[in-house]
Amino acid sequence: MRVGFYLHGNQPVERVLPQIARAALGQGQRLLVVSGDDAQLAALDKALWEQFPEHFLAHGFAGGPHDARQPVLLADSCANANGAEVVALADGQWREEAATFPRAILLFDENARGSARAIWRQFDGKTDVEREFFEIEGGKWVRKA
Repeated sequence: MRVGFYLHGNQPVERVLPQIARAALGQGQRLLVVSGDDAQLAALDKALWEQFPEHFLAHGFAGGPHDARQPVLLADSCANANGAEVVALADGQWREEAATFPRAILLFDENARGSARAIWRQFDGKTDVEREFFEIEGGKWVRKA
């Protein structure tokens, strides 16, 4: 399993998540985006439609009749209704269910840096987990660790 820690700094999540969605879809992977904040999910929905108008980022909200067909599914839990290989925790809250995915991405800002470090340490000594740390610089994700 790979766990990515993505520090988005002063950029709002809805500004940076479409890049992650585009990359996942470009690699033929499905993505589950999780947030416990309905307003954030609505903002992410809008951003996925508008940020890259030249690229169609098909997506939908969990709970619809076509969840299993959605390449990107927006949800309030880690229930993997679309068969996603990647889960992105957009609200910065770690959920233990995320560890069941081949790849989990924890998005967080400066205010949550301390809690992200604590989550990082939860994986100390686990040989079946590869941790990565990325930071947004100049509009691009740069791997730091």
